Amino acid sequence: MSNVKWTTEDFQVFEIDGLDDRMEALTNIIRPKFHELSEIFTGYFSTQTGEEFFGHVAKHARRTVNPPKDSWVAFAPYKRGYKSLPHFQIGLWGTHLFIVVAVIYEAPQKHEMAQRLLANINVIKSLSNDYVISGDHMQPDVFPLKEARDEKLEQFLVRLRDVKKGEFLVGRHIPANEAIQMSAEHFLQLAEKTFDELLPIYEIIKGNN
Repeated sequence: MSNVKWTTEDFQVFEIDGLDDRMEALTNIIRPKFHELSEIFTGYFSTQTGEEFFGHVAKHARRTVNPPKDSWVAFAPYKRGYKSLPHFQIGLWGTHLFIVVAVIYEAPQKHEMAQRLLANINVIKSLSNDYVISGDHMQPDVFPLKEARDEKLEQFLVRLRDVKKGEFLVGRHIPANEAIQMSAEHFLQLAEKTFDELLPIYEIIKGNN
């Protein structure tokens, strides 16, 4: 059972000034939780997909001046990295928690992945109204799926296919004030439920459907 209980302190890490001070707080406060989630969900994804999954806790190693505005643990079936593959993430911004499946611009097979999603767009449309979509993993802004089903969703997928920097993320965002009210058990149940619902989309992206 997970002991990951989100707190106000977790979200306040992103208000700390200065790269070194924020990175120290990330390392001491948030990363242990990401490592615990890595232990839990690598086994979950390996069981669900039949592929060995690995957890990748964000290191933010390239940053030399600006402190990170968000942080995460990503899950993918490749030990050395995840950015070139469709992957799952659990992470935090200062304003919210996110649980998503993502294709970002580093993925070399982005065009084919987008085509498969467009051909199976109804699978995404069938997700519940509390889901959100995004076209940029570096920005916190998202579109509620309930407002995006008619046009915006298809526009995002076309952009993923046709634009070099195009990306696509879909999942749940939980406002910070709601996340800190969740027990560890409630959060774990929500994360697993979300991943259960996102796995069919992941399989479409991979071409396994």
